[in-house]
Amino acid sequence: MHLPRSIEHPTLIFTRVALSHYVLIGISAGLGLLLISASVHLFLGGFAAAAAAIGVIAAVPPDQPAPRRGKLKQLLPSVVIGLPLFFAVQWLEDDPLRLGLLIVPASFFAFLGAAWGKRGIPLSVSAMFAIIFSIAVPGRAEGVTPLVTTMYFALGMALYIVYATISNIALNARYRVLMLADVLLSIAALMRTQAYQFTARAAPPLDDPQARVSPIGRLIREQAVLADQMQAARDILLESPRTIRRQRLAGMLIQVLEMRDHLLASELDVEALLAHPGHRPVLAALRNTLEQLAREVERLADSLLAGRKPVAFASHRPSLSRLPWADEPGDLDGRTPPPAMLARGLADRVGHLDDETLRLIAIARGDKAPDLALVRATWQMFVSPTTWSWRPLLSLWRWDAPPLRHALRAAMAIATGYVISLALPWGTHPYWVLLTITVVLRGSFAQTLERRNSRVFGTLLGSLLAGGLISLNESPAMLLVTVAVAQGLAHAFAIKRYLVAAIAATVLALTQAHALNLDVSPVFEAFERIADTLIGTAVAWAFSYVLPSWERSQIPKLVRRTLESHAVHARLALGLGQLQAVDNEPELEWRLARREAYDSLSALVQATQRSLSEPRAVRPPLEPLGNMLTHSYQLLAQLTAAKTMLLLRRGRLDAEQLTAPLLKAAGAIGGALVDGTGTVRVEPASTVASEPLALPDPFEHDLSPWLLRRLNLATDLAIQVRGDALRVLLPLEGPGAAP
Repeated sequence: MHLPRSIEHPTLIFTRVALSHYVLIGISAGLGLLLISASVHLFLGGFAAAAAAIGVIAAVPPDQPAPRRGKLKQLLPSVVIGLPLFFAVQWLEDDPLRLGLLIVPASFFAFLGAAWGKRGIPLSVSAMFAIIFSIAVPGRAEGVTPLVTTMYFALGMALYIVYATISNIALNARYRVLMLADVLLSIAALMRTQAYQFTARAAPPLDDPQARVSPIGRLIREQAVLADQMQAARDILLESPRTIRRQRLAGMLIQVLEMRDHLLASELDVEALLAHPGHRPVLAALRNTLEQLAREVERLADSLLAGRKPVAFASHRPSLSRLPWADEPGDLDGRTPPPAMLARGLADRVGHLDDETLRLIAIARGDKAPDLALVRATWQMFVSPTTWSWRPLLSLWRWDAPPLRHALRAAMAIATGYVISLALPWGTHPYWVLLTITVVLRGSFAQTLERRNSRVFGTLLGSLLAGGLISLNESPAMLLVTVAVAQGLAHAFAIKRYLVAAIAATVLALTQAHALNLDVSPVFEAFERIADTLIGTAVAWAFSYVLPSWERSQIPKLVRRTLESHAVHARLALGLGQLQAVDNEPELEWRLARREAYDSLSALVQATQRSLSEPRAVRPPLEPLGNMLTHSYQLLAQLTAAKTMLLLRRGRLDAEQLTAPLLKAAGAIGGALVDGTGTVRVEPASTVASEPLALPDPFEHDLSPWLLRRLNLATDLAIQVRGDALRVLLPLEGPGAAP
């Protein structure tokens, strides 16, 4: 049985892609290249325009939607690093040996940019583009000195940085809307996947490690995608939310955070209810409600993309209250409540999602004001830093550091590709082999394989397309437009859909090469491009096995990070300060701890997913990893449910009775995760631990016993997470391993 996907009309899917933020930044980059190249061509001639275009291409990779204040800091390093590299290559282009001695160490230091994570990778690509495309410029053949060629290149970079900074300011309001729409579409997809949980499912095959964590595995992976998108959206939407429009968008983003928590809590008790056939009609109705809410969120995203006022919808609360609760007894031990109570609790959590969706749309329509106190209190705490620090570079000089190993691997691959390019019988464009290695060889084996396949197919299709365009003998102006469009598409889809980016990059490279070398046959250029791509991808693939950073080497650190973050999250989520106002300091600390818990789990999910593409001999223990991910996700759900009670139902809780159990539960969960202890049950002082915990109707009585039940379940899950972690670490680190 496959997990369902949203069935949308192809036109709607195309519209969402066409109006997305990554296509907009691609259009901006392509337009910048067109304007700068045309202007330089008008005043300085064709060769100057081609060299300036290369400067633009080298400056484009770091150009991504960013806060207005940090945009210049995001772009300037590409100039500081790329300009001297371009000139050095120009100076040494007549001496292949000395040029090789420059390119190899320069490539090593360029690829060290991965030490800064997602911010550093575009900088690495930019530096490599400066090196590789400098080889492409036939400056001496045109009678132009290296200094003059470098000046044209610098002119292109400088003009593009000015243009990109201004463009980012001009498009900032639109980026805010598009980034939020992207988050809304992701939360809607997550809601659909959660709705699938309410249906009876067949057991996953035991020999399929990827299926062993499904369908919760898919939920966790989608949570990881959502967490990444939300951080990118935070950086832009929470910057200076001073106007009413910005405050509304920022309030909607924070509202999505609350929806994510309610969605996570709706995972609870589903398995127990599936075991009772009498409640399957109720679960089917809840699934239908969640799918309707997902459609409403998607309509909201589409309205934002199109600039329309969202349409309100009627609450589903009345229909939820009329669901037929089957009268079935609970388990004989007396600790598990009757299914009817569990079903009503689950319906209430879906009702909270309905409430949050209504509020989200009301904020978008302007019918309700966002929580400005929360927006103002959190906008600086959740935005990524824009300054560059030397700390990542200083901390990677150890043999097991993945960025260091990747830089060494890449430098050796570039050296091999350079030697091969010199030995090729054609040798018209030796830089194409190096360019292919640069864009295909990634830090992880899985990403390299994905790019290898996309690069080969994209080059084949792009070569056919570019060959047809060049054979038409279009005017220089048309070639310039082609280069600009190809640059925009390559930049837009470099991360989202690399096959499209590879096709566009091939068209860009061939048309740019034709503009620089008009006397070369376009058919031969296409053939050479294909051959060089095959050679480059083969080299990149081969070197992905050299000094590999298999995911198993990173898993122990990620496991410990997950355990520690969950322990901190439990301590703050169950802290006594949570019984106070929402906007106090403990609340903000909890929100930061919640983000770290999500981020740590997301990082572990992504590493596990990447390991599935690695050779079986080096994969980490997938079964305990899948169990740990599942139990960690369930632990987050239990703590979220407890937190929801503390925030939304505090009037029906006995604070005096809960003080000791909350402290005991936080200590027990932390002890289970970090110290290996935590077997203590958390009962009220008046209850003997061996007796069943009476659970009254949650809609008519005190909720304290239900909160105690959540605390006990969370403690049990923490012990399970600890056991799973040990089963992951022991094969990787030996008997001495301990979380």
